[in-house]
Order: sequence, then structure tokens, then C-alpha cells
Amino acid sequence: MSTSYIQVTPIKESKIATVNFEKLDFGVVFSDYMFECDYKDGKWQDPVIKPYGPITLDPSARVFHYGQAVFEGMKAYKDDNDEIFLFRPDENFDRINKSAERLAMPAFDEKFFFDGLTKLLNLDKDWIKKGFGNSLYIRPFVIATQPAISASPASEYKFMIILSPAQSYYGGDVRVLFAEEFSRSASGGIGFAKAAGNYAAQFYPTSLANKEGYQQIIFTDASTHEYLEEAGTMNIFFRVGDKLITTPTNDRILDGITRKSVIQLAEDNGIAVEIRQVSVTEIKEAAKNGELKEIFGSGTAAVINPIIGFSHGGEKFELEKLENSYASLFKEKLMNIQYNKSEDKHGWRVKI
Repeated sequence: MSTSYIQVTPIKESKIATVNFEKLDFGVVFSDYMFECDYKDGKWQDPVIKPYGPITLDPSARVFHYGQAVFEGMKAYKDDNDEIFLFRPDENFDRINKSAERLAMPAFDEKFFFDGLTKLLNLDKDWIKKGFGNSLYIRPFVIATQPAISASPASEYKFMIILSPAQSYYGGDVRVLFAEEFSRSASGGIGFAKAAGNYAAQFYPTSLANKEGYQQIIFTDASTHEYLEEAGTMNIFFRVGDKLITTPTNDRILDGITRKSVIQLAEDNGIAVEIRQVSVTEIKEAAKNGELKEIFGSGTAAVINPIIGFSHGGEKFELEKLENSYASLFKEKLMNIQYNKSEDKHGWRVKI
């Protein structure tokens, strides 16, 4: 695979020596290089890689006014032999283009994406640290750059990839509120897309939950608020008895890559999985009669995040911490695949 057509502007000096990799705030520190490709005259132009730094946009760039912005979240991992791996990157590529289509944005070129990402990771390979929990978070995104405050799709865009060294995303105990008023998205909307506006819309209700001592909200359906859907940054799983239950994906819920991997791992390990609507009443009753064993979230950044308590309608519920939880089982099995420590029979791991 030749990537020589991608022009690279070399850095003057790496900033890696200034970074404390033992203490990283998620998404704050960025690597030396970034990938950039512009869409003009109906096609994607030649991609480039340059030193990480500010970009210049016209104040009338349509992304600022009409919200045409989509993104992805991926990770690169390094095994004990310094080999670099991605986890199901084809899914991320497909999803960013599905998100772009829903926002009337052009699909990105597959060769540019994978060639650019490969070259970028090789340039910044020292930023990928070995060890469980360590990774290089990858943020591809597309924004509308055409300077025009006209309420229609732009004709110019910028596709970029930036990299951020990461450790575990969440720390400490996580408790959630089941939403009674707010919804993340509605049928026919853009909830299935990784659109920037989806995340902006959930910041306010989440901030209200934070003030009450909760770290996240599990949003409910917009029509009745009777059914649980997903958290602001995670898909959600419930363990009732020995069954694993999760909501089906639809036009309101993000088709999470970690989510579908957990479902497959559950089936591989003989765990019954039900993909169906999950009502608030059902989960509260299961908590009251002792059948609710676990709630956990899944996502690229968090991997698997156990939830130890929830609240709804003035009632609070605490879950017992289990020694042999499904959450810990899936996290271990996922990370063993990601870090090249176990067999990958589904072909999810991709070597760079």
C-alpha cells in the first residue's frame, strides 16, 4: 500500500517530551500531526498531513450557522511487541459516511481515509503507549467550511483526523438518572448519526443531573418517556437474572461498535441476549425484586462502564457489586482482542 501521494509537512520538534502520560485528562492533549483534506468543486482534493495546530475558517463558514458537522471515535492500541492495531475501523468509516449522508454532506474517500490514518499513526506511533487502558484516541471529523450564511447544504467541507493519547475515560462510581422529561432524539431525526448537535443537545440535561450527583442520564423515548434508550455517550445494557438486555438500534439510537461487539461476545460465551424495548417500569421492578444484577454502558472511549445506581421518579436504587460481572467479563475479552492478547476469531483486529 503506497501512501506517498499524501504530502507531509514535518514538525520542527516533537512535543511528546512535555506530556505526562501517567496523568492524562481525556481529549485535552494532542499528538504532533493531523490529517486534513478539503472538498471543493465537487470532489475531495489531495490529502495532507501537517503539524497539529489551529485552522482558519471564515466567520460565515456554514458549520457555525447550520451545524453540518459529524465525527467518529476510534482508538489505536499497541501490543507488547510494539505492533499497532485498530479495532473494527471499517465500521467507523461506514458510520461516518452514514452520518454525513444524513446531514447532506459528501461521503469521504475510502482510500484517503485508510491511507491517511495509516500514515498518521506511523508518524505518531510513539504517542501510542503500551499497557491495558492506554491508547491513542482517534477523532475523524467533517465540517462545512463554505463561507455563506444561506440555509442550505454547503459545497465545501474539511475532513480532518486528530489524535489524543488516552487512558481510561471514566473513573469512580457512576450513577445515572432515568430521564423523565428530556429525550436525546426523536423518530425521524438524526439520533443514529454521530452529529455534533446530538451531543450539544444532551449537555444541558446532563448538567442538571450532575448537580444532583449523577454522572450520566439514560434518556427515554420522546413520545412517552416510558422506554429506556441510551446515555449521552454510551449504549446501555441491563442484566436481569442471567439475561443480557439492550435496546434495538433505530433512527434514534447510535449503532455503537462496542455495543455490537458486546452482543457478539455474549453469544460466543453462551449468554442469552434479548434485543428489544426496555421499559423504565420493568427495570425498576427488577431492581425491587432483586433480579436486576447489572447496568453498564458501552462505547469506544469508556469501553465498558459499570453503573452502580440509578434514580427515577424520586426513587433511588443501588446495585450490588458483583465479583464475576458481565461488565468485567466483556471488558476483559474486548481489551484482550484490542491489545492482541487473545484470539480474534471475528477478524475485528486490524494491524497497522
